[in-house]
Amino acid sequence: MTSRRRAPANGAGAPAKETLTQPQKSAPTSVEDPKISIPPSKWTKILCLSSLLLLPYAYLLFFHFQIDAQLKRSILINAALSAAGFFVTVKLIPVASRYVLRRNLFGYDINKKGTPQGLIRIPESLGIVVAIVFLVLAILFQHFNFTADSSWLVEYNAALASICFMVLLGFVDDVLDVPWRVKLVLPSFAALPLLMAYAGHTTIVIPKPLIPYLGLDVLDLGWIYKLYMGLLVVFCTNSINIHAGINGLEVGQTVVIASAILIHNVMQIGASKDPEYQQAHAFSIYLVQPFLATSLALLCYNWYPSSVFVGDTYTYFAGMTMAVVGILGHFSETLLIFFAPQVLNFLLSLPQLAGLIPCPRHRLPKFDPKTGLLTGTNDGTLVNFTLRLLGRMREESLCIVLLGLQAVACCFCFLLRWLLAGWYK
Repeated sequence: MTSRRRAPANGAGAPAKETLTQPQKSAPTSVEDPKISIPPSKWTKILCLSSLLLLPYAYLLFFHFQIDAQLKRSILINAALSAAGFFVTVKLIPVASRYVLRRNLFGYDINKKGTPQGLIRIPESLGIVVAIVFLVLAILFQHFNFTADSSWLVEYNAALASICFMVLLGFVDDVLDVPWRVKLVLPSFAALPLLMAYAGHTTIVIPKPLIPYLGLDVLDLGWIYKLYMGLLVVFCTNSINIHAGINGLEVGQTVVIASAILIHNVMQIGASKDPEYQQAHAFSIYLVQPFLATSLALLCYNWYPSSVFVGDTYTYFAGMTMAVVGILGHFSETLLIFFAPQVLNFLLSLPQLAGLIPCPRHRLPKFDPKTGLLTGTNDGTLVNFTLRLLGRMREESLCIVLLGLQAVACCFCFLLRWLLAGWYK
């Protein structure tokens, strides 16, 4: 769900009407079409800002913890591949954008309606580029880390299969504009490879305060645990998709959560002496590092003012990837706290999603072209709630506030784990 209005079927350069219409295929334009131009990326700005998120991870990995040399080597190889993936993605996005525009798959930014920027054709579904580069990096990494008889190889490939399946369904949604009720079900199908290949435990550790009442330390949930895994996938994919609507928000929240996941994983590796436990969190790092690098590359073009739209392809891909690493890394509880703003947004949206209150096609703020400010509406989203609470503001400022809230939620999770350590579990 992005702040866009799709192109009319006639492929006109300016919007013809206010309703969403499905773009149709048209004859490709010339390669030299002067109208097809993508503004340069903001990669230097994004890398400077992202260093604030990645410095704690680098400090913990290289200086604070004594991590096994072989494990650190694998993490660094993965990091090198991820860095290469960042620059490849930065180069590929403008190329893919031109092809997307030639096929008439573009939209208009609703939050800039009434300004010259609101008439610019913005290419859709550029999350497909990020997903392809990520999958190539993840597959290549197997050559450096996994042997043919590795116990993690089956789950690793099952994770990639689920992510690939979700990318396909997301791209289909971008092209066919699937009804939102169907969108709720799509992640369940994409999660099947992971659920069928999952060979890990299905037990949960009982919180220490409840042990005297239940009389056991560990509870085996069996098939209920796999049901929980499936529901977690559905929530993560759709929660990223509905917490959207302004430039940079979808990718920005993903970058913040992914950075927090990296920090959490390296902390767990450094604090544990159990090789199997360390491998589970290293497994998560192997997927999150290339995911974060390619997402940063996309953010270079999606940050305000956005020159590309990420589409449902990216939001589904991002949600599935983070759900997969949370499940196979065995930190789904922590992941849900990282997703606290998304949980709040879901609760605010629930009356409209359930049909108790009328739900418009786009639950976006109201844009004033004279002042360039956004005003919150009565729709139940965290974006509108923030505007109603803090007052009108520019789109970029609103995105920064919401990403700051995301970072605070992640920091609160780390604080909560520290306060409850040794008492809760």
